[in-house]
Amino acid sequence: MLDQGSSAGAGDEPGTGVRTTANVEPRSPPLDRLFHALADPTRMRMVERLCRSPASVSQLAQPLTMSLSAVMQHLEVLEASGLVRSEKVGRVRTYHIETTGLRTVERWITERRTGWERRFDRLGAFLAEDPETPPSGGNT
Repeated sequence: MLDQGSSAGAGDEPGTGVRTTANVEPRSPPLDRLFHALADPTRMRMVERLCRSPASVSQLAQPLTMSLSAVMQHLEVLEASGLVRSEKVGRVRTYHIETTGLRTVERWITERRTGWERRFDRLGAFLAEDPETPPSGGNT
């Protein structure tokens, strides 16, 4: 669970804008870690880039205006959340998207959307049956 009681900026790495994984409890449900990881615009860009193809750390860092150390911290958060995985061959560490993490987020959103659609369907049916409801498009 995220530390909701802390002030804005608490847990940020000085000068990097990177929130450390200490802000996410180690026993957090995976969904909390996934949304925490996706909440940062830099990490979202990295995930979008990795959805196209695997990339090395230097390839991921190239378009960003931050230190390699800050990029690595972002990648650690993404890897801890289960959104990406890495492999090291020689001196090159390559990151890959982990589709199970994205499927977990998609499933959670779909469940919420399905619930809301059912509620709206029931509301629509109720309003269609209610004799007090004026016909649509008519004058009141």
